[in-house]
Amino acid sequence: MTIRAPRSKPLLAWEPFPFLVLLVLLLATTVVRPDATPWAFWPLVALTAAAAVLLIRSLVRSSRPANPDQWGDLTSLEGLTLVDAPHVDRKVRTVVPVADVERHQPSIELARLHGGTEQQAVLVPRASRWLSRRYRIGVQLVGGNRPRHAGFLGSSAEERWVELLDGFRARGEYVRVPALVTGASRPYGVELDLSGLPHLEDGTATG
Repeated sequence: MTIRAPRSKPLLAWEPFPFLVLLVLLLATTVVRPDATPWAFWPLVALTAAAAVLLIRSLVRSSRPANPDQWGDLTSLEGLTLVDAPHVDRKVRTVVPVADVERHQPSIELARLHGGTEQQAVLVPRASRWLSRRYRIGVQLVGGNRPRHAGFLGSSAEERWVELLDGFRARGEYVRVPALVTGASRPYGVELDLSGLPHLEDGTATG
């Protein structure tokens, strides 16, 4: 049976979850008094303590350096296994715009400054916006001196390629595709050339 790539974070991995659980339990302990209902109060205290431990573990885990981090951002390309999907001539247009670029104009501008308008982008599955449970495919421009987050694949492109890209991620590999920064000034856009991805489905890849 084929395992589909997850579309959202597990609830326990969602960043606000420990805070919300602890808040609810703290509110509950203010309502339930130990002298009135000790059978309910002390289990609540134990659960609150467990939630506090869960919160501390979550904070410690989020503070540990990771590449990509828990939101799918890259700090560098060092140590990553990259699989190139270069341009392939096709009859059907395979250039897609990157979504949410309006939120990442400073990063795109820096990437354009250091890497030019034509560069490459690494596609990072299981990325997400801050506080969102939804998994998306992050786009990291890598033409300059460091990766910079440009946005995410749009919904239709994500649905088409998420299984392929997540499969590479499971093997510790990330796909790199040609990218073009559009516009002479803000607001910039970013277009990705995904014409090489079908070759990866066929097992033709370059590292």
